Amino acid sequence: MEKKNVPVSILDKVFHIGCPIEEETDLIEAGKYLDAEMRAIRSSGRVLGIERVAIMAALNVTHELLKYKYGKDDYIGNLSSRLKELQDKIDGVLGNDPVFVEAASVEEHEPF
Repeated sequence: MEKKNVPVSILDKVFHIGCPIEEETDLIEAGKYLDAEMRAIRSSGRVLGIERVAIMAALNVTHELLKYKYGKDDYIGNLSSRLKELQDKIDGVLGNDPVFVEAASVEEHEPF
């Protein structure tokens, strides 16, 4: 995997970060996002010192990531439950219809 040093500008300072060539665009976008977060925190005037700004930005970004991660897990869990309910309903309907019951039993016994 070939690597490249990519310049990333955060609060008017340029950092050269090594990353795989295929991830260059993602790294640049991440740098822009972090730069915007840090500028917003710094411009609020409530946080003094670049280290504190960086920590607050890291906490904010991590919080967003965790909300997305746990929200996605909840969504997948709800979707799986809903699909199981629908499958049970379909099985119930097909199981009570003699045409489908007969067709299902014929398919199970016929060789391919």
